[in-house]
Amino acid sequence: MDKQEELIKVLQEKKFISSEQASSLISQAAAAKMELPNFILHNKLLSEEKLTEVKAELYNLPYYLHADDEIPEEVLNFLPEEIARTYHIICFARENKILKIGLVEPNLKAMEAVNFLALDEKLSVQYYLISNSSWDRIFKQYQKLEEEISSALEVKAQEEGDDIISINTDESALVDDKDINSAPVSRIVSVIIRHAVEAHASDIHIEPYDKESRVRYRIDGILHTSLTLPKTIHNAIIARIKVLAKLKLDETRIPQDGRIRLLVNSRPVDFRISTLPLANQEKVVMRILDNSRGAPKLEDLGFNLNSLKVIHEAIKKTSGIILVTGPTGSGKTTTLYSLLGILNQDGVNISTLEDPIEYEMKGVNQSQVRPQVGFTFASGLRSLLRQDPNIIMVGEIRDEETAELSIHASLTGHLVVSTLHTNDAIGAVFRLLDMKIERFLLSSTLKTVVAQRLARRLCDRCKKEVKLSAAELETLASDLKGIPENILRAELPNLINLDDLNNYKFYHPVGCGHCENTGFSGRVAVSEVIDINETLKDIINQGDQKFSLETVKKSQDFISIKQDGAVKVLKGLTTIEEILRVIES
Repeated sequence: MDKQEELIKVLQEKKFISSEQASSLISQAAAAKMELPNFILHNKLLSEEKLTEVKAELYNLPYYLHADDEIPEEVLNFLPEEIARTYHIICFARENKILKIGLVEPNLKAMEAVNFLALDEKLSVQYYLISNSSWDRIFKQYQKLEEEISSALEVKAQEEGDDIISINTDESALVDDKDINSAPVSRIVSVIIRHAVEAHASDIHIEPYDKESRVRYRIDGILHTSLTLPKTIHNAIIARIKVLAKLKLDETRIPQDGRIRLLVNSRPVDFRISTLPLANQEKVVMRILDNSRGAPKLEDLGFNLNSLKVIHEAIKKTSGIILVTGPTGSGKTTTLYSLLGILNQDGVNISTLEDPIEYEMKGVNQSQVRPQVGFTFASGLRSLLRQDPNIIMVGEIRDEETAELSIHASLTGHLVVSTLHTNDAIGAVFRLLDMKIERFLLSSTLKTVVAQRLARRLCDRCKKEVKLSAAELETLASDLKGIPENILRAELPNLINLDDLNNYKFYHPVGCGHCENTGFSGRVAVSEVIDINETLKDIINQGDQKFSLETVKKSQDFISIKQDGAVKVLKGLTTIEEILRVIES
């Protein structure tokens, strides 16, 4: 039974209409090309308030009738005018921690927006069904606020012209986000930012569509839609972010980049802002750089025992190059920071070149490259060599010049750690050779290559045991058979028979409040590590065509990314689907 039929049934039960009327109302409304409630009102079969009361019972919502009471400004203003107009909702009361919201029609997108805003202040929401007339009477009260809000926004924009609001390339200052809550749009931006930080998102995407503006968070490498707003409010949100980042409000033809530092929940958080002109409006992406969280320890990233052993041996060396490779978003820079955390001792001088500085480390000399003023990785590396460093961290080897300078820095007694974009560890050797690095220089300087991906970690609170198919078990067993015996036993001490994995428990994601209903919480590194030993040095010198996965396996204990992923699945840390997703990336 659809809602129209249910409405007819309730009206008949309450004796508002006769059985004869009930049998023909829907067809009459259809013939008149009108919605059934509108047809009932048009023909004066029922008063608007009485019909709303009946609909409230139908939707299992309390009914609210608004007289001419004045709604307090702070209550009405909880919902921006554009949201109230677009979704036909209104905030008409607040009692302690309870908000009372009136809906003309139940609307999931409207309720999603309200719940999103209410969660920020830890408020609960009670929904009421109201008539269109009640909504009109309350909505008119926005009109007297319009001038005040516009004036407040103008004053705030002027105030934010000062260096107090944001940081530029020369100065840095903090802004408490309580200061940016003076108007509805400002508060929406504040809530979007705060929720993203609390959800440990890495990026915020604010995107315009035909009829709406979508807010998405990238959490654990995956984009999730968090909020859908009216299209009419999109430009105001973009303008607010531009004001904070000190970007040009009237420039919408070209991309702009900026930076903001805010106090979120009493801790400083940096945001890199990037605007992009689309067909009709602009899109904004905000990269979240939460320095207060600090760099994690190497052991906490999820490396297997064999990889940890090789990496710890590598960082004991006083010269040479250690590379971390992988695609964008694979956690390369975080691994570098973890290495620096171990190397950061009083007896050494560590200097870095980064873009951007993601974690601030006490005792480390960190530099932000600025290509627009000629301070690139290459030019900065030349300057660093005059700063008497023991250890140099180069954020990324992007070109031949940076690669050559890094090689020469390692030859002159420096330990260089950096990142490179390759799919696997072996690819790093071929990539550097493509950058015109001589074989004999590469073989004598390259010490260790780490290739990694980040797989989402199953949420411990809601993951559910599942039986794998015979084909999936066979695939896992096949991957495990290539792992050296000593590594396999160290990682999976309970493994008895590779042909029978039934004694292991496998899980799949479910979703709960703790993990934002994704089924995953946090990420774990899936990696492979190659130690460039004497055997591999000779092979690199002889010719790269002989440098292959087979020669690596013969020269040392080695576990590939895919094999490491299989181990993580058997440990119950993640799923087969997740491992395949990140490996294929």
